[in-house]
Amino acid sequence: MKAITANRLIDGEVVFWKAGAWVDGFGDAQLFDETQDAEVEAVVAKAKGQATVIVDPYPIDLAPVPGSDGGGLAPVSYRERIRALGPTNEPTHGKQAVGGEVIEALRHAAGAARSTGRVDLIRRK
Repeated sequence: MKAITANRLIDGEVVFWKAGAWVDGFGDAQLFDETQDAEVEAVVAKAKGQATVIVDPYPIDLAPVPGSDGGGLAPVSYRERIRALGPTNEPTHGKQAVGGEVIEALRHAAGAARSTGRVDLIRRK
């Protein structure tokens, strides 16, 4: 599974693609399976055309979180989990303050320390 992320230009907030728009929450992100690679690339290309709205759109890899209730998904890379959780200085700030199953899944996920999305971008250039 994949999701597409970027930073909103006006405030720097981490955002996620959902059906033609950018949303703040990772839990609201549109998910793409392995058969939708062409759609992922089309969305990223369209997003790069929104240069005054967001910066640096790219796909991120997701994996199931073992032991999560409801089979939650989380980004594979540690960097992307931090971005999805929002500010990490205090759990009562930002996206963590919302709470819920998605936030708990993100907090309990484990995996790579490197962003696979950025690695793929570097390979393409």
